[in-house]
Amino acid sequence: MSTTTTTTETAPSYIPRGPTKAELTFYAPPTDGTNEPQRNYLEHTQNVSLTDIRGSEQNFNLDKDAFQALSQIPTKTTYDTFDSDAAVREIYYPEVESLLLTHVPGAHKIVLFDHTIRRQKEGAPRQPVNRAHVDQTPRAAADRVRLHVSDPEEAEKLLAGRYRIINVWRPLTSEPVQSAPLAFASAQSVDGNDLVPIQHRYPNRTGETMGVKYNPDQEWHYWSGMTSDEWLLLKCSDSEGLKGGEVKQWVPHSAFWDPRTPEGARVRESIEVRALVFG
Repeated sequence: MSTTTTTTETAPSYIPRGPTKAELTFYAPPTDGTNEPQRNYLEHTQNVSLTDIRGSEQNFNLDKDAFQALSQIPTKTTYDTFDSDAAVREIYYPEVESLLLTHVPGAHKIVLFDHTIRRQKEGAPRQPVNRAHVDQTPRAAADRVRLHVSDPEEAEKLLAGRYRIINVWRPLTSEPVQSAPLAFASAQSVDGNDLVPIQHRYPNRTGETMGVKYNPDQEWHYWSGMTSDEWLLLKCSDSEGLKGGEVKQWVPHSAFWDPRTPEGARVRESIEVRALVFG
């Protein structure tokens, strides 16, 4: 007599992969039609199809899609590196700068201006952002150049050429991401009317990001099971894209909850570094 044993993958080993559908949160206009208060807009969720780019990473690039996937990137960082902002700047920032100079055609000067570590844990200061958004408007991008290039004359010269803001995103650990992966929409599929400037008011300045209105023509993707040697470039702004040619400006993105996420999945831990890229 023979017996058959059926086994199922447990949370530590199961990585959701392949196409999926998940709820994303989109911008909805405020009821009074204004954006004057600090957060005078609404949100709504929409069930969206997402394509897994794993296995077809080479089909996407910054000019066409406003995102690019890079694999097998060496790093000297360890998990402990990300417990210290000073260590991040000392060890990780030079790696990010080198990567951008190597993989962004025409880049000749890099200014890294901030980083955010997100941990999907109770009490963590920054959680994954579950809202479709773009990090910068064109005006805010130009303001960033003037803010972070200390010499005003040099800043204006750089503004006369091509300048981009690129968000370099990667997980903190070598264990594949199971929970709260990142979704991103190919810029080719995003209409300019889908994006709405939103002000963020601070004591000394006003920044601008963009909310994203749902459009069924948008093509949303994700990269399943990312690990720490897989880095994603997300273009937040590109002065070349303002000229109306084939170069696209920006990529909407959002964390999402995959309904296939196993119970007890590892929490997502990631870092994003935003960089001014000139040239």
